[in-house]
Amino acid sequence: MCSTELPAALRATLMDVAVRSIRHGFTHALPLPVNAADYPERLREKRATFVTLEKAGTLRGCIGGLVAQWSLVEDVARHAFAAAFEDPRFLPVRESELATLTLSIAILNPATPLPADSEQELIAQLRPGTDGLILTDGARRSTFLPSVWEQLPDAHAFLAHLKMKAGLAPDYWSDTLHFERYTTESFGAPVRR
Repeated sequence: MCSTELPAALRATLMDVAVRSIRHGFTHALPLPVNAADYPERLREKRATFVTLEKAGTLRGCIGGLVAQWSLVEDVARHAFAAAFEDPRFLPVRESELATLTLSIAILNPATPLPADSEQELIAQLRPGTDGLILTDGARRSTFLPSVWEQLPDAHAFLAHLKMKAGLAPDYWSDTLHFERYTTESFGAPVRR
């Protein structure tokens, strides 16, 4: 895996694939079929991504994965389709909405354990604006991308909301809690017709 950021041309290619996958979904109810061999080597690397759709600054769909299962280009095609049509929090995107949406892609770097014996110790290690955080407690699991710091800039609030997302109380702490942090390369643009 290459740790340097993607050049602008490859970012543009991924954005194009994401939009084409959503458009493909309107007529075929499936993600755009992608043959990774048709794309540059950097887009064929196995990487995990999240694709986020926003409308007027409000979340409209967000789907992704924490584990790399497919090539970067395939992952983006699958998650763009899923963000538009399969996010259970929202009705599927309508074709008439497409030009009103902003699409963002977050490419995840591998997560690393973030051991902490207390909430205070965990918070002291967090890098607001930089860290994505994965919380695991038994079968419960949740994550916030680094972009969530824009809405929750306070580390205590960030952690409390992450716990609630996992179905836990905001002040919950247990020796069974495990945390991992990751960073992302993120980019986006308004969707154009």
